[in-house]
Amino acid sequence: MKNPKRKDDPEANSCDKQPFWVDEGEPPNEPLAVSPQVLAEYAYDELPVPDTEIEMAPTGKSTVNLPTWIWLDKAKFKKLSVTASLPWTGLSATTTAEPVSLHIEPGTADAQTYPASGECEINEDGSIGAPYAKGKADQTPPCGVSYLRSSGSDGPYPLRATVTWKISWTSTNGEGGDLPDGTFGTTQDVTVQEIQSVNR
Repeated sequence: MKNPKRKDDPEANSCDKQPFWVDEGEPPNEPLAVSPQVLAEYAYDELPVPDTEIEMAPTGKSTVNLPTWIWLDKAKFKKLSVTASLPWTGLSATTTAEPVSLHIEPGTADAQTYPASGECEINEDGSIGAPYAKGKADQTPPCGVSYLRSSGSDGPYPLRATVTWKISWTSTNGEGGDLPDGTFGTTQDVTVQEIQSVNR
């Protein structure tokens, strides 16, 4: 039976052999048989990774040369796991995903990211970035962006935010390891205004 989430994967049609007998509890000596890593990859497909939705302050419109703070909701972006098992064999694998960084692309060259690389690493407490709070207006955000020019008549800037998740797995037979990192991103429009001042 093909995994519906991988129906376009060329490897989905690789198994063309007839069924074969394996004694209960014995691992099959067949390259295309279900292995702990296959179970781990299946579990990976079922990970309930949340949509990449960032928190920003100020909300609504940003202002030229004033930092916009960006962070992830710690309650939503946290370590999560899924276990897949092969019935009647005692064999199972657990795949775990943990967010490790948030990458920011402002959508224009006329911007400065914090940090300069645009890569906001995970903090010791598992959070990424820091929420804005009253009294922080003069501080530099650990994760954020300052736009140097208003978005103007060309429309809002397409800010791209991408979360990288580290993927690992373990199994009941002692095997385990890492799977390729997962990257999930989204683009949202940011309108940037310029404050007009009048000197008298």
